[in-house]
Amino acid sequence: MAKHRQKNKAVAKEIAYERITYLFDVAGREYADSPERSNRYVSLAKRIGMRYRVSLPQELKRKMCKGCGSFLSPGSNCRVRLKNGRLTITCMNCNRVQRYLLEGGRAESKESPTNENRS
Repeated sequence: MAKHRQKNKAVAKEIAYERITYLFDVAGREYADSPERSNRYVSLAKRIGMRYRVSLPQELKRKMCKGCGSFLSPGSNCRVRLKNGRLTITCMNCNRVQRYLLEGGRAESKESPTNENRS
């Protein structure tokens, strides 16, 4: 009986993941015509993820503002900048800034050079 429940949960998570990706896809297509509808699709995708304990993939997280929950479309309601190996996305609705370290970007060392000589 326990195996049956685990199998059902796995199937439910797969379906939830598919719905989330579909909602983000539709939100991207609909944004030009109706930004409010795109924001609604993103909020539905977030609720589905929370309900079924499915984390959003990284590329989808970057398309959603963590401050106001709106769908982010570069050039229309968000600003995207690259600087020093970091990606900075600024939401123009709530002015929330999200920063991501890019792959291969240089990471600054937190240790000072004087600490290395103290062995």
